[in-house]
Amino acid sequence: MGRILSSEPQNEDENFVTIRPTSLDEYIGQKEVKSRLEISIRASKMRGDVLDHVLLAGPPGLGKTTLAMIIAHETGGHLQATSGPVIERQGDLAAVLTSLSSGDVLFIDEIHRLPRVVEEILYNAMEDFQLDILVGKGPGARSVRLSINPFTLVGATTRSGLLTPPLRNRFGIALELDFYSVKDIALIIKRTASILGMKINEECALEIAKRSRGTPRIANRLLKRARDFATVKSENTITLETIGETFRAMKIDSHGLDDVDRKILSKILNDYHGGPVGLNSLAATMGMETETVSEVYEPYLLQAGFVARTSRGRIITPKGYAAIGKPLIGFENLDLEE
Repeated sequence: MGRILSSEPQNEDENFVTIRPTSLDEYIGQKEVKSRLEISIRASKMRGDVLDHVLLAGPPGLGKTTLAMIIAHETGGHLQATSGPVIERQGDLAAVLTSLSSGDVLFIDEIHRLPRVVEEILYNAMEDFQLDILVGKGPGARSVRLSINPFTLVGATTRSGLLTPPLRNRFGIALELDFYSVKDIALIIKRTASILGMKINEECALEIAKRSRGTPRIANRLLKRARDFATVKSENTITLETIGETFRAMKIDSHGLDDVDRKILSKILNDYHGGPVGLNSLAATMGMETETVSEVYEPYLLQAGFVARTSRGRIITPKGYAAIGKPLIGFENLDLEE
């Protein structure tokens, strides 16, 4: 089982497919993104055109795949989903593009990981709905141009800086998803609980939301764990007591930090006197790969303000010090009343 506070997709997340919203009206949060999409979709319908290609950028777990499904539903097209690493050859992408009907939506997750040779055949496909295919090899090779049905490409990326300018410039709509507010996460939790047949009040939803790192995927996992504790007690209501038991068992404190998060902060504070410390040194001290620290653990510590990045390395902030200033602060009592 993966780390519950990771925003990366895990096998257990597949169980929550049925709770995904299917329309913009049902989608909670990301108001600016929703507003821009709604206008563009309505305008394309009024003109009788396919929707412009859409680029969705932002950290994992914020709902990019869900938005792609909603776009297909709202435009009346069929959704065909794939990912950058899966498409290895031009022929793989050509097969997908030629199978699309008019108005369909092609969703490519991790589009920044498309091989360059594959990416290049996307250019004409996106602009002119034409597909250039090289037939044969050597001196006898020739290029054949095929017409494909008008479609909407929805590309998702967690690292928009890795997109090449030619590809990025072909998206008519570029949207940046941000972390959700605690209030919006609480609304998502209440909606999910209702679909799962569980009762939860505003106060309890907020307590889970505070530890969800602004990410719906994590919020739903935490709710699922709380539901497990409630089920064992033969209850269909998630209470503060149940939440307390859940987070004590998972060792997640009132700051939303788990054991590894607290260990990283303690290392910076105790071993490096609060920093600065280089990423390689910190990773070596933790016994982890550098990429694991920078891509799995560090993003939330930076986002939440527990750690700051300087030209000389990472330093612990006053907020980070406060989080570990006392043994297991916020863990023994969980501060459920704060």
